[in-house]
Amino acid sequence: MTVSNSQKRSVVRWKLREVMARRRITNKALADELKAHPTSISRIKTQDVLPEIGGEALGRLIDGINKLSDKCYGDCTLEELTELVSE
Repeated sequence: MTVSNSQKRSVVRWKLREVMARRRITNKALADELKAHPTSISRIKTQDVLPEIGGEALGRLIDGINKLSDKCYGDCTLEELTELVSE
């Protein structure tokens, strides 16, 4: 399928890297909270486009971020982790 220049496509930008940096959460801390390997966190963190993860995994990720975050940041939301971008 060819997309012409006049047609835009949308992608969901993944902002886990930014969220973790802003909230000062390390790969190891999040991995420990989720009972995962730090390399697994690193792999999903470095994605620029929303990785294919299920809703339950995404919910656990948000819960882990909230548990590890200072309360001054408020609750992490799906909107904080993602952004719809037209290319």
